[in-house]
Amino acid sequence: QISVCLSVRCYVDDKVSKVAWLNRSNIIFAGEDKWSLDPRVELVTQGQLEYSLRIQKVDVFDEGPYTCSIQTKQQPKTSQVYLIVQVPPVIYKVSDDIIVNEGSNVTLTCLASGRPDPSITWRLLNPSAEALDVGEYLEISGIVRSQAGRYECKASNDVSTPDVKYVNVVVNYPPYIKEVRSSETPVGQAGVLHCEASAVPQPEFEWYRDERRLSSSQSVSIQISGSRTLLVVANVTEDDYGNYTCVATNRLGIHNASVFLYKPGTGRDINASGCVCQSFWLLLLSVLSALLKC
Repeated sequence: QISVCLSVRCYVDDKVSKVAWLNRSNIIFAGEDKWSLDPRVELVTQGQLEYSLRIQKVDVFDEGPYTCSIQTKQQPKTSQVYLIVQVPPVIYKVSDDIIVNEGSNVTLTCLASGRPDPSITWRLLNPSAEALDVGEYLEISGIVRSQAGRYECKASNDVSTPDVKYVNVVVNYPPYIKEVRSSETPVGQAGVLHCEASAVPQPEFEWYRDERRLSSSQSVSIQISGSRTLLVVANVTEDDYGNYTCVATNRLGIHNASVFLYKPGTGRDINASGCVCQSFWLLLLSVLSALLKC
């Protein structure tokens, strides 16, 4: 139902002897006698010249032909208007926010009503916000992490402003260490090793020296902030120089990379991204550690 009042106007002259309003073949008013049982329908008369029909709260079922029929001494005459009811678009069903693993097939739903039937369009609200498929269902085969985000469903039919709803899609994927920074530190100074990973859910971090898992102590501090971790060696000694391993894990997988603490003058490139390695013992230790936490 639409909150609109409609007036269908009909004007007559003083030569008219009989007058009536009809909807299709149904009589609504004959003269001033109301035949319709619909309380929304009323007659509007201004003196003897106007014989108009008013419909409150117009409904889609009111669509159709309306006829003002008059009888004069010479001949009957009719004047007809066809009422077309247009309805603004309304989205009445949209998919809930979802969390899926990378590689899954995803179907997003957006159902809308309106007259004329609304057109459904989809967009992924990333920086480019490019248009996607048109239709009630958006199919994504083998979703990847770049397709995560906020999806916009828009229903339009040019009757009114479009109706818009949103679906948030989270894509889980295993960790990937995207940046490490080694440290060139003199003896007696604090050495800081950096490690940053990308993962959903957020990764957990561990640090290793050779085959020994490190934990915070007086000489070593492990700091974790979101997707980044730091290994701080407070007072570097000759024994501290060497290869360290940063391990990032979540329930979908594991990734590790080598980071180096080395003496000044050795010529190592401290801006290199680090050597990514996959050692069997390190993977096994990390998996066992994750199992022990469960």
